[in-house]
Amino acid sequence: MEGQYLFEEKQYLGRDATWISVRMILVLFCFIAYCLNLENLPSRQLFFIVGVGVIVVSLIMIYMVHYKTVVGRKFLILSGLWSSKLVKIDLYNIAKVEVKSYSSFVFNNPVYNLHKNGKIRFYSGGKQAVWLTDKDGLIYIIGSHKPQEFARAVLEAKKKSS
Repeated sequence: MEGQYLFEEKQYLGRDATWISVRMILVLFCFIAYCLNLENLPSRQLFFIVGVGVIVVSLIMIYMVHYKTVVGRKFLILSGLWSSKLVKIDLYNIAKVEVKSYSSFVFNNPVYNLHKNGKIRFYSGGKQAVWLTDKDGLIYIIGSHKPQEFARAVLEAKKKSS
């Protein structure tokens, strides 16, 4: 199966460094509150349980696939989590391919198929994204950890399809 794809990448939900840092700061707060709260046993136990719970959820999220990007011969396919619809983009309709930064913000929320202001966003992590503009002017912003390879594969598939 892998031989027929020009590019394949999986984006994982819990591997963005900024959100890992936020979760670990929350865990640190819970464990410090657990250590400092010596008199009140029930709230002390609650801080410990919440801290351990955040660690367990973070570990599960590290292995949870948010979406998968596949560049085939004629189509770009984005498949998301369980209830997400499959997004299939015809490479024949792509007019422009650019590699730019995803956003100027430090914290970016993971999104899948978010339609906003004439742009459709797909993002899990990383600073760079591939911006695809189709012939109708619709812009697809697809976050990637390997944006150069992704853009090269799209351009190569576009050449083969036309």
